[in-house]
Amino acid sequence: QVQFVESGGGLVQPGGSLRLSCAASGFVFNSYAMSWFRQALGKDRELVATITSAGGSTNYVDSVKGRFTISRDNAKNRVYLQANSLKPEDTAVYYCNTRWRDFGSWGQGTQVTVSS
Repeated sequence: QVQFVESGGGLVQPGGSLRLSCAASGFVFNSYAMSWFRQALGKDRELVATITSAGGSTNYVDSVKGRFTISRDNAKNRVYLQANSLKPEDTAVYYCNTRWRDFGSWGQGTQVTVSS
């Protein structure tokens, strides 16, 4: 079955950095664009970053441009999110998935908390 396992979150001070990792399985990973999403408490889940299937192109929501970098390793079926210059408004549970949520399932997510 399709699985997404996110890791790497934690508590960090404003201005700090984290590297999130997602292990995907159960589908042909290198055939799909992958994305990171996030959901803050009481808010809708939002798309944060997307990378094409071969990794040649990326896209970001305006609020993270210049601070976050998405990457992937197709040999390991993993997608990453390097989050720098973190702000309190980045606090959320972060999830990875295919860009169009093709399989109807989500992982447990990884909590990112930015606070002094």
